[in-house]
Amino acid sequence: MDTKLSLFKKVVSSTQGKMAANAQHLLEAVKLALAQDWDGAHRIAQDYSDPTANWIHAVLHKIEGDAWNSRYWYARTQGKQYEDYEDPHTELLSIQRVLKFD
Repeated sequence: MDTKLSLFKKVVSSTQGKMAANAQHLLEAVKLALAQDWDGAHRIAQDYSDPTANWIHAVLHKIEGDAWNSRYWYARTQGKQYEDYEDPHTELLSIQRVLKFD
């Protein structure tokens, strides 16, 4: 029983560490996007497959003017929609807040 609990704690700890590292990378992607470095932000976002990374990816394609590709990525965000935000800058600021408080 103690072995299972110990293993569980290790898995949880490892997962939390990875999530924190991912959040830092994704915050960097948002920072780059806000600085109008689309390519830099895109390189980071496409390296991850979680819903927040997909949301960043979707916004980047919205900025690019590629609505079809943007909608493709929104479909992988667990509920975010292309129409939720009219302004990509405001949306990036929302993503930034989410990442800082996760």
